[in-house]
Amino acid sequence: MMSDPLPLSSPLTALSGIGSKRAALFSRLGVFCLRDLLTLFPRDYEDRTNIYPLSAPPETGRGCFRLTLASDPQTSRISGGRTVVRARAFDDTGSIQIIFFNRPYIKNQLFRGQEYIFYGKPERGYGGLSLTNPLFEKEGQGRASGRIVPVYPLTEGLNRYVVENAVREALERCPLPPDPLPPGMDRELGLPPRERAFWDIHFPPSLSKARMALKRFAFEELFTFCCAFQRLKAGARTPLKRPLEALPAEDFLSLLPFEATSAQKKAISEAFSDMTSPYRMNRMLQGDVGSGKTAVAAACAWLCAKNGRQAVIMAPTEILARQHQKTFDSLLRPMGIRVGLLVSSMAAGEKRQALELCRSGGLDIICGTHALIQKGVEFYDPALFIIDEQHRFGVGQRSALYKKQPDAHMLVMSATPIPRTLSLIIFGDLDLSVLDSLPKGRQKVQTYCVGRDKRLRALNFLQKAVSEGGQGYIVCPLIEDGESGRASAESYFKELSSYMPSLRLGLLHGRMGALEKERVMELFSKGELDVLVATTVIEVGIDVPNACIMIIENAESFGLSQLHQLRGRVGRGQRESYCILIRNGPRTARLDALCRINDGFLIAEEDLKLRGPGDFFGHRQHGLPEFKAADLSSDMDLFRTALERAQALIKKDPTLSLPENRLLRQEADRLIKDGGGKTN
Repeated sequence: MMSDPLPLSSPLTALSGIGSKRAALFSRLGVFCLRDLLTLFPRDYEDRTNIYPLSAPPETGRGCFRLTLASDPQTSRISGGRTVVRARAFDDTGSIQIIFFNRPYIKNQLFRGQEYIFYGKPERGYGGLSLTNPLFEKEGQGRASGRIVPVYPLTEGLNRYVVENAVREALERCPLPPDPLPPGMDRELGLPPRERAFWDIHFPPSLSKARMALKRFAFEELFTFCCAFQRLKAGARTPLKRPLEALPAEDFLSLLPFEATSAQKKAISEAFSDMTSPYRMNRMLQGDVGSGKTAVAAACAWLCAKNGRQAVIMAPTEILARQHQKTFDSLLRPMGIRVGLLVSSMAAGEKRQALELCRSGGLDIICGTHALIQKGVEFYDPALFIIDEQHRFGVGQRSALYKKQPDAHMLVMSATPIPRTLSLIIFGDLDLSVLDSLPKGRQKVQTYCVGRDKRLRALNFLQKAVSEGGQGYIVCPLIEDGESGRASAESYFKELSSYMPSLRLGLLHGRMGALEKERVMELFSKGELDVLVATTVIEVGIDVPNACIMIIENAESFGLSQLHQLRGRVGRGQRESYCILIRNGPRTARLDALCRINDGFLIAEEDLKLRGPGDFFGHRQHGLPEFKAADLSSDMDLFRTALERAQALIKKDPTLSLPENRLLRQEADRLIKDGGGKTN
């Protein structure tokens, strides 16, 4: 063991054999200091503990073979200027051809009559058994044979031996990071102690030891993260000075022009219970497209208005804010409730009037965009903030609303279905209500995926639907021409205007002014436009029951959950509805899944499996951490255990102030800070 201990914060250049150039290569992997190096966990392992005969290779395919070279390697050239090196090798049970592509130097490293340990996967072909590009070592002189070999993420110029040597030296010379888990928790769960786990994950004596070490670090990450968000949740449990007076939910439900679903009634009951308790509500309302979240939000706003208080609803786009204003107005104005709007595009005089109504209490419900959290906006007496499409906002916007009224209730809504376990992580500081049933009359949307060669048939089908009184959407990934092979809304609009002049077409995209967008949507809603050519600006908030067909160009450009959101714009009325996905490439599992599945939560689970949690939303506003050991697509049972343990611990020690939880608190604070949150 080397004598001089090294602090975890030491740069990599403190290690032997690591100069500034190699340190720069490590930085590409996110490794800047020795602490980073110790948590550069292997992404896989090669089991080289057993030597297999050629006659009985391992069932998994890859393995070690002790072979003697029967011939000198021969180099030849093949098509494309490539080289191939071939040699015959044998053991007591058979022979095999060893093949190396584009590695001419191998000829000088292998010699007839010498014995080597080759690692690879034998394949049987026309010429018999062959090993292609195997790893190899000379018998008796190897560094990898006879052990479990870690497979690290690498970058060009950095090989596995450099990484292994650096990790080994760091393990020998660094005091290992202290254990954030409460004393004894690892033993209770059958997990190895942290120091042992560091050695076992990098240099495991067996695959089972490596798996247990990985499980230990995965649990540690998940537990720490759960504790961080449970602390947020505990801190959000703020006593209220003026709880709302309870009113029967039936008083609201009886005034609706439709029958609420059982899921809506349950969510309203949960929210009313929160809002009339002595504590501030922090609730997430999650539901599939068309599941009726707006009615639940309207019920909560009604309860505030009946208590003489205000409700404020913030949406990510002006289209959606205006849609909310109209919907809330139609539902609540007959009940004597005043609904208003505040968005950035308002004329100066109109905005001054809206601001005065907000401040004076002239409005019971205010719908708006980011304009609601701007400086100078004051509310009379808000009791509830509602954030729609929560995943489009960062934590900062939620905090900005709270500053307007720190003890107001909070309801966040999302029409982007998220797997329940994933939502517990992303929205771990919120209670959860789920709308898992659709209102009566919602149509199942028939979904088909076709190649570009079927585009004309799809457009003719659209024209037929319009001739029968329906309306449709065409969604493009771009606003204007840019990337080759990807459709733009502006070009599509022009071409379709020429090709099908009988269609009354509208164009809608994010660069249009708010009033222009509103005018187009008004015409489409009234049925004065047949087809709307648009970008994803129609993803949420557009409710036109007569729309029965959607064509999505370059469907492979969109995430699975986003495609489902877009599809949710049709099937909202009585007409049979269709979604046609036009792909530029071959069929994919993602697009096939959308054709099979209509349930948004099942779609979300499939999206999580196919894309992984890091890419689930396509952006980083959700604050999901980049775990080094945990994998949310496969570690959900471990996550549930971590969540249960975290909830129990925070119940005993809400601020993690006990001495044995000091390190855990530091790690939890770091995670919250990195995720953009705020501890209490």
